[in-house]
Amino acid sequence: MASVNTSDFRKGLKVQIDGDPYIMIECNFVKPGKGQALYKCKLRNLTKGTVLDRTYKSGDTLESADIAEIDAQYLYKDSHSFTFMDNESYEQYELSSELVDDAWKYLKEGMICKMLLHNNSPIGITPPNHVILTVEYTEPGVRGNTATNVTKPAKVDTGAEILVPNFVETGEKIKVDTRTGEYIERVKE
Repeated sequence: MASVNTSDFRKGLKVQIDGDPYIMIECNFVKPGKGQALYKCKLRNLTKGTVLDRTYKSGDTLESADIAEIDAQYLYKDSHSFTFMDNESYEQYELSSELVDDAWKYLKEGMICKMLLHNNSPIGITPPNHVILTVEYTEPGVRGNTATNVTKPAKVDTGAEILVPNFVETGEKIKVDTRTGEYIERVKE
């Protein structure tokens, strides 16, 4: 396994601590008046989501994590897992509902997603930044209510509920930002 020196520490670096993969979410260089330079780092566990605060001295090393990011196509969901296929090797991966987390709200069959693998085992999935979903049901808009920021819940074809502006109607297609879960715009065919 390759090691990473403190001089290579930066935000987004993927390292391994006690066998678990972590991503560096913050790294600050501190040079006290006397003594060695320090690196104060925040690391998020990629499998559990917990955050560690660690301080490293100049010259320390960490093991780099065996993390790969691949393009995977969402195939289907069964009662307890989601199935994806690697677009290059055609290998199929089953991810539990816990690993998919809130991404299920945006998954449509055939969609290409980014999958993180640690030692060739899936640890997470990221849908595209923007997806187009069909509104299956929403209450009709109230006439005369033209305030700019009035929203209402809408059930979309993935089964999720998303807040949409008052003018969106059942059957329309909408674009949604998967990072925030927010409505962006109506999509015309």
